[in-house]
Amino acid sequence: MDEKFGILFDDDFQQELKEKFFYADYDPEHGERLFFDNSGGSLRLKKCVKVKAEYEAFPDCPERIHARSVHLKGLVEKGTKEILEIIFGAKSGALITELTASQTMFQMVGMIMENVGGTNAVVSSIEHPSAFDAIEYYCNKTGKEMRVVPANQKTGGIDVEEVIKCVDKNTTLLSIMSASNISGNIMNIKEIVKRAREIKPDLYIISDMVQHAPHCGIDVEDLGLDGANIAPYKFFGVRGCGFAYVSDRVIKFPHHKLLAKPQETFELGTSAPANFAAMMEIINYVCEIGEHFIGKKSRKETYDEGMRRIHLQERALLYRMLEGTPEVKGLRYIDGVTVHVDTDDLTQRDLIVAMSIDGADLTETVAEYQRRGVTVYERVNTSIYSKRIVEALGLTGAIRVSPLHCHGKEDIDKFLKITAQMAKE
Repeated sequence: MDEKFGILFDDDFQQELKEKFFYADYDPEHGERLFFDNSGGSLRLKKCVKVKAEYEAFPDCPERIHARSVHLKGLVEKGTKEILEIIFGAKSGALITELTASQTMFQMVGMIMENVGGTNAVVSSIEHPSAFDAIEYYCNKTGKEMRVVPANQKTGGIDVEEVIKCVDKNTTLLSIMSASNISGNIMNIKEIVKRAREIKPDLYIISDMVQHAPHCGIDVEDLGLDGANIAPYKFFGVRGCGFAYVSDRVIKFPHHKLLAKPQETFELGTSAPANFAAMMEIINYVCEIGEHFIGKKSRKETYDEGMRRIHLQERALLYRMLEGTPEVKGLRYIDGVTVHVDTDDLTQRDLIVAMSIDGADLTETVAEYQRRGVTVYERVNTSIYSKRIVEALGLTGAIRVSPLHCHGKEDIDKFLKITAQMAKE
């Protein structure tokens, strides 16, 4: 099959991957289900959960010199290096660690907005509240104008030209997310950065990568970003931690740290080694996928190949969900179903579908899916998290369907059959 429609894992390999996750096909209390709400918090790798519990059991402080402490400190140091170099693709810069990715976003925005001259900051209308609200908060605090880039209501994304209209020589900061958490549309961040810096060469640019990172490889150096964040709990991992990359340009700004610590230090207090151990298990898992296809290479090479294969698998699942098969109708062809912000070029989309059943209340539809063993989520304009975003897309709401790469053809077909039955009733 042409790569533009994706390439499925073979059935045995796909099933092998699914078995590495907890509760991929069932809830231990509520029974069998399809978990298609991975954009809200992905299925958990068993090894991530287990290694976090293993290391949380030790009372030892990583700052001591006895053997267990030295080992724990080594986990933090190795984890920091691998998150920066392998996941973010950073050859320089530093890592911010917080309890959530949203906290890292506020910290990045604050450092730049409070220390860089200019009269305005630019953000898109479909950003997650952590990015949008951070920009608004610091614009109010620093007396800068907030400029909001409108969405393309046809694609569900942000057009380069619309971004450029908002940027000028007095822009302090530009923040555009890498992929929409409702439409799945992937933004052309590299072209946005290039064009924006033609207007202002030293412009600071950051990107919310929380939604995109679990689906596609990222490279902050190649993109030319000054900051980017990820959330492990949406990336097959655990809750309770968020990570962000910041460039050498951002490191020099005043930030919260113990005064005696080096300038590139962002952590306050003792690190949580278990979180870094869990993050390295995510890297291990992706590398295993890469090795399945290209054999033993460097850790970075196998990780990049693993993410490439994840993206191709998910593109193939997206194609099947939209187009169906001769035996099962896809969402585009089921009477009574509307696919919102739908685009033909699947190479520019992550595995997310925004849909609705004509005439049906979205919340009740989600509840009905749940009764039939499918977990999905409604994004509606009565929610503080969704109102601005769905209305920017010209919607009052949509049901967000977000499988994961470990799902297979049968999972997609089962969802389509249930949807067709619900649309008929």
